[in-house]
Amino acid sequence: MRVIDFFDRGALIDQNRAFMIDGDRQQTYREAQVLSHRIARALLAAGYRRGESASVYSHNDISAFDCVLGIFRAGGVWVPLNARNAVPENCYILDNVDVQVLFYHSSFEDNVAVFREKCPKIRLCICLDKKGKAAPWLEDFIAGHEGEAPFFPDMPTDVCALFGSGGTTGFPKGVIWTNLVFETMAMGMLALMPPRKPPVHVLAAPMTHAAGGLMMVLMAIGATNVILPGVKFPDLMQAIEKHKATYLFLPPTAIYVMLAQPDVRKYDYSSMEHFLYAAAPMSVDKLRESMDVFGPVMCQLYGQAEAPFICTFFSQQEHVEALHNQGYEHRLYSCGRPALSVPLEILDDDGNILPRGEKGEICVRGNLVMPGYYKNPKATAEVHAPNGWHRTGDIGYQDDEGWVYIVDRKKDMIISGGFNIYPSEIEQVIWSHAAVQDCAVIGVPDEKWGESVKAVIELKPGMASTEDEIIALCKTELGSVKSPKTVEFWDQLPRSAVGKVRKKDIREKFWVGQARRV
Repeated sequence: MRVIDFFDRGALIDQNRAFMIDGDRQQTYREAQVLSHRIARALLAAGYRRGESASVYSHNDISAFDCVLGIFRAGGVWVPLNARNAVPENCYILDNVDVQVLFYHSSFEDNVAVFREKCPKIRLCICLDKKGKAAPWLEDFIAGHEGEAPFFPDMPTDVCALFGSGGTTGFPKGVIWTNLVFETMAMGMLALMPPRKPPVHVLAAPMTHAAGGLMMVLMAIGATNVILPGVKFPDLMQAIEKHKATYLFLPPTAIYVMLAQPDVRKYDYSSMEHFLYAAAPMSVDKLRESMDVFGPVMCQLYGQAEAPFICTFFSQQEHVEALHNQGYEHRLYSCGRPALSVPLEILDDDGNILPRGEKGEICVRGNLVMPGYYKNPKATAEVHAPNGWHRTGDIGYQDDEGWVYIVDRKKDMIISGGFNIYPSEIEQVIWSHAAVQDCAVIGVPDEKWGESVKAVIELKPGMASTEDEIIALCKTELGSVKSPKTVEFWDQLPRSAVGKVRKKDIREKFWVGQARRV
């Protein structure tokens, strides 16, 4: 199935059901379907060809997603472009994956002028909300283009999207999604997270990342999507209560901020069925708190753009069992067990499968895995292991019951005095401190040990702690070798456009001027 077929299935269920709600603005499935045909017809009339790349540059917005559907309807390739990215990063993305058409919101007019200069492959720009300085208004662009767009065949190997690889360690690579990759992801997610009542999804995180992927999956079952401009409080909590939300995705850092709201327990979350968290490890203590506040609705996905979103799954019921059954508590540190149709093993550097319990690189294979990076065979070869395995770059192990535990990112491992130290283990301990909002553990230069462990901490508003207090906590829980040698408190940790803590930026402060970086 093509991505647009998933949308059309949702429209078939109930064409009059609200597809998107954005403040006072509401759009039914039928209205969105008609508009997607008009956008596709206008694109094709303007010379857009099947298989070309097109992007939408906007905050979460109804019109922005309408244009995404129009791109799919025209047989195009969607390139997600996060509005929170720095302009040079978005310039690189647009040029790197050969974007031909750019839809944009007028609030980004000045940035689009830069794109026009730096990205000569862009031949057509359309402004979403009014006439642009050098671009037609969307309403004018589609005027006169009534009726249905031509049907393009459903080829499993056709490219439907080019996703960024994350970009936390440099400019992102273009991850190729085919129709088969999307279909595998969608079928897996719907099988593991079926609705029990009419589905309502609150989209607060950027639509260009996991939250938007979830939205595209849920439209196949006729979900109503409540569009918020961002993760803001109390707006998000009010939206859950008002619209009786059943699905929500947030990265752990956003959940931490939500839990820290003084009135977080004031709202009614009883409608919730699936509160998904992913994109980074979550503090076990904050996970317990989440289950206490929001109910038995927490579920975890593990994946990446290269194998999107659902390599493993940790269900709501499994969370409850781990929380309340003696002997299962350790599972709260897991990211779940391999999802349907996703073979998973732990491999060593030579591509050999390791025994259960041994640490190595988490690898997956199957139809969920991308065919490669766009026009980058070298990078593609680096993540391909023997026998069709894809290297995730994550270090972990799998126990005898199939539970997968992520130890850390391969690139984040600290080598101190010959010992391999995994920051996420230390971060779990620091997160348990009542005053800690978020933290990052990194290796910093040390003449004696090569690297030493440093913790950089963001405290909750109005709360305090000390370096000695944090180090003592870690020594009690982990021993001296793994404990931070130094601790710094920052007002705010740097985060990527999707809310991940940018360890690269933190690390850079301490390694600048060093001849080596390990």
